[in-house]
Amino acid sequence: MAYTYLTKEGYQKLKTELEDLVKERPKISAQIAEARDKGDLSENAEYDAAREAQGMLELRISKLQQTIDNARIIEEGQMDNSKVYLLSRVKIRNLKTKMEMTYQIVSEREADLKAAKISVDSPIGKGLLGKTVGDIADISAPGGLMQFEVISINA
Repeated sequence: MAYTYLTKEGYQKLKTELEDLVKERPKISAQIAEARDKGDLSENAEYDAAREAQGMLELRISKLQQTIDNARIIEEGQMDNSKVYLLSRVKIRNLKTKMEMTYQIVSEREADLKAAKISVDSPIGKGLLGKTVGDIADISAPGGLMQFEVISINA
């Protein structure tokens, strides 16, 4: 069984999304009933569209419920700062451009580049895992090999 590691915030967002999706069920059921009342189902595009929407909704609910059921919440305050792990905040320097940036390593579901949260499954995330301060991470990117120096690690 594969776990999804999440922050409390990320877990709560998933729970809220699931609740919102569950609230959509009665609306889609009403659309199906309305389309069914319009007669011949074999040529009723409205009925087919409503049934397809219901199927997509149920699939999304099922996948979200599975993610929530397999979620493990990681407490940020309990993190080990000696190495880069999931939820670490890592300050890195691009050795070629000398540009510094800080990212938090998060699960795929919580990744948000605008909020400086990168996925543990991204090339940079994978390359940084297990590194310590002073280590150089070699990252394969579409533009070629990039090298980042780990400057600091915080929880």
